[in-house]
Amino acid sequence: MTSESEKGERIAKVLARAGIASRREAERMIAAGRVAVNGRVIDSPALNVTASDRITADGKALAAPERTRLWRYHKPAGLVTSTRDDKGRPTVFGALPETLPRVLSIGRLDLNSEGLLLLTNDGGLKRRLELPATGWTRKYRVRVHGAPDDAALEPLRKGITAQGERFRPMQVRLDRQQGANAWLTIGLREGKNREIRRALAEIGLRVNRLIRISYGPFQLGDLPSGAAEELRPAILRDQLGIAMPDGTAIPRRQARRKRT
Repeated sequence: MTSESEKGERIAKVLARAGIASRREAERMIAAGRVAVNGRVIDSPALNVTASDRITADGKALAAPERTRLWRYHKPAGLVTSTRDDKGRPTVFGALPETLPRVLSIGRLDLNSEGLLLLTNDGGLKRRLELPATGWTRKYRVRVHGAPDDAALEPLRKGITAQGERFRPMQVRLDRQQGANAWLTIGLREGKNREIRRALAEIGLRVNRLIRISYGPFQLGDLPSGAAEELRPAILRDQLGIAMPDGTAIPRRQARRKRT
């Protein structure tokens, strides 16, 4: 019987886990002839590779997979969440601190939105946390022009159709009125393209500021705009079940609890 290690893994998955690109982007790289296995350029992602295979991408050997890492990033408004933009607009990846390695974004925030964006070096983790099945709520602070009352927001809680697309029920709280604007807190379990803006427009409210304040258990907190902060391995272990690197010390308080 052939073991799983002998069968190997799909090449695109290996490239994604190594942080070269997302799985979909890796498939495009393969189709473009930018990936070689054991010296032979491949043009199809339908290939399993093992640890003994020599893989290169754009002529560079694939490094051994780094441990999974995750960052909080406070995205400013005015940046596109992509590696490059056809319209020449500034991108998140062009604005990241130079100390960060090559990273992938978990989900997106549109051009005019700001707040928490998670970044990782692990394409597999990116895909896992983007899946609707993960079930994590994304919360947003939203400023709208107008003076809605609680009843006006009820269609959002029940699920609303905007421009022919059905959106799932949202968690919606009216926080306060501030002059001609109102502040809302909105929670989603599946963020479709410009979902909040489109849903609010359907009930006659125009969004003029949108800030993501959390993604599942991860909070924006007081992280300054434009800053990135790596999450500790212990947090990845506790929240995602990712093993801590060998030799990582357990904090003293946790160690005491563990002994008891």
